Amino acid sequence: MKIKGMWWKTLGVIIFIYVLTGGMLVPLKSGILHTTPSSAKCGTTVNIDITGYNTHFSSAKNIRAWLKADSVHAIQAVEVKPVDEIKSVVTFHIPDALPTPDKTQPLTLIMDNELDGIFVQPNAIFVTMADTVSANGALWKSSNLNNFSQVDQFVFPYRNILHETIRNIFFHVALWFAMFILLIAGVYYAILYIRTKDYIYDIKSSSYTKIAVLYGLLGLATGSVWAKFTWNTFWTDDVKLNMTAVTILIYLAYLVLRSTFTDTDRRAKMSSAYNIFAFVAMIPLLFVIPRMADSLHPGNGGNPALGGEDLDHTLRMFFYPAVIALALLGTWMAQLTIRYEHLKEKYFEKHN
Repeated sequence: MKIKGMWWKTLGVIIFIYVLTGGMLVPLKSGILHTTPSSAKCGTTVNIDITGYNTHFSSAKNIRAWLKADSVHAIQAVEVKPVDEIKSVVTFHIPDALPTPDKTQPLTLIMDNELDGIFVQPNAIFVTMADTVSANGALWKSSNLNNFSQVDQFVFPYRNILHETIRNIFFHVALWFAMFILLIAGVYYAILYIRTKDYIYDIKSSSYTKIAVLYGLLGLATGSVWAKFTWNTFWTDDVKLNMTAVTILIYLAYLVLRSTFTDTDRRAKMSSAYNIFAFVAMIPLLFVIPRMADSLHPGNGGNPALGGEDLDHTLRMFFYPAVIALALLGTWMAQLTIRYEHLKEKYFEKHN
């Protein structure tokens, strides 16, 4: 019977080890860290110094580069000079006029070689119309932009700004997903207690909720570290962050509420009712209000999350197992808490 009861706990540990190992060892795809200069004028020749990430400029034999204005207009580099594996100088002849009526237009840098495949940097350089324009737009054309090198690699996507911190998705985001699962279990047992008045349901409800709050605090901590790297601040006046903080405070108040009652029945009634209130309040705080305003945080204010730009098939191989592992481990911790509460109740009954 012990073996049958342990299988899911063992599975949670194995999956978590898989996530830790693979999530940390799988390399990132090639990308561009930064480029200089950041601006140029039409009708000039510009040499762009490129610093890549996980690139093989020196080893590659066929390096190509383009500056792309839109889905139709692009110019190909006239020369690519590798300096070393991660640095290269790319030369472009900027046409005399922009392909659009805009006076200034951001151009996307696209690079491609047989070892790294294709990688891009949006808004790599801003091109401004010169004072004297000859209205020559003939050089803006599609330059084999559909004929890129195909490289078979098992890598995580390289995302500008995120870089290596994209791995935090296995912890920060997975913690929130697992927290929601545990909170659902907590409110479910709170409803059962109100319906049956069976004290065991109150113990289960509080145990699952306590572990969920722990996950929420860890989610805030990992999110703050992530924000420091990407936004250069641990916290910002962002609607998503503020509503999340309010939600965690509501659930921390739940823990305080339980500690204020000495009467078992009254504590169970009040905390079960409050647990339901907290769960209902969480829905608009986390899923409605943030979507009604602009937000830096993905998933809110028109900023998508967990789409193809953030979560590709390789990341999904570790993200969803991370959610499952954390949910299983959280359930295990909740069950240990339930057993502890049982033993504590028996101890007080025996000595009182």
